[in-house]
Amino acid sequence: MVDGVHFRLQEGWATPAEVGHRALAGALSDLAAMGAEAGEAYISLGLPGGFGEDQALALVAAADMLALRCGAAIAGGDVVASPVLSVSVTVTGWADREELLIGRDGAREGDLVGVTGELGAAAAALAVLQARVPRTVAVEPCLRRASRPEPRLIEGRALAAAGVSAMIDLSDGLASDAGHIGRASGAELRIALERLPLGAGVREAAAALGRPAAELAADAGEDYELCFTVAPGRADAVEQALRREGRAQVSWIGEVAGGPAGVTLLGGGGDVVRAEGFEHRW
Repeated sequence: MVDGVHFRLQEGWATPAEVGHRALAGALSDLAAMGAEAGEAYISLGLPGGFGEDQALALVAAADMLALRCGAAIAGGDVVASPVLSVSVTVTGWADREELLIGRDGAREGDLVGVTGELGAAAAALAVLQARVPRTVAVEPCLRRASRPEPRLIEGRALAAAGVSAMIDLSDGLASDAGHIGRASGAELRIALERLPLGAGVREAAAALGRPAAELAADAGEDYELCFTVAPGRADAVEQALRREGRAQVSWIGEVAGGPAGVTLLGGGGDVVRAEGFEHRW
């Protein structure tokens, strides 16, 4: 994560502690998407002039607190001088057996598409920080959620044990990430936007932007929830597994079809809605 790209420290978008938490959370979320246990984490810091020792220690302390909660261990890294603050994180994960890990390529026609938790808070928070949406009491939950996202490691392991067929974390947005499952699986994920679970404050932010709330939630990343597919006969097992853990809710948002590989987003009238999410381009 790089200052000026993923956050803007000087503009007050994030504190050093929030930067450290978010950087590690994003990396651990990739392990959650495979149903893996967290292992070691390695953090490399690029520190600019004027970024003091207290700020650096606050950044690392917040990452360490998250690591402890998630069963990970910060085992090393590096510190270098840099023109801007940058935080680069590598994490390792593991499972007792290879077949316990879930990839993106297992979705099959007839599977259900599910998602954990709620969507859209990160997009709404970004709009507030960019001054495109007024900062009101209604949107405060979005800011709190976006500043310290929680990687769904426990949920990922529960979903893997319950028999999901494919899984990915929503770092780049549902419109983009669900498409990765579809293309890897050679299948079409058909998602009904009206079924998306929206976080508190997302509708208010979307209204201020003049956008449908579900489209805003589908288009933007960094919610770090899990999107997965599962055979209909395993749906009850999925719900029970997450209830046993006392974890995030599941929402059933679509089905896997035999159409073109990728994702299709459907509006309330069944019309196709265009939303792209974030795509990495250089």
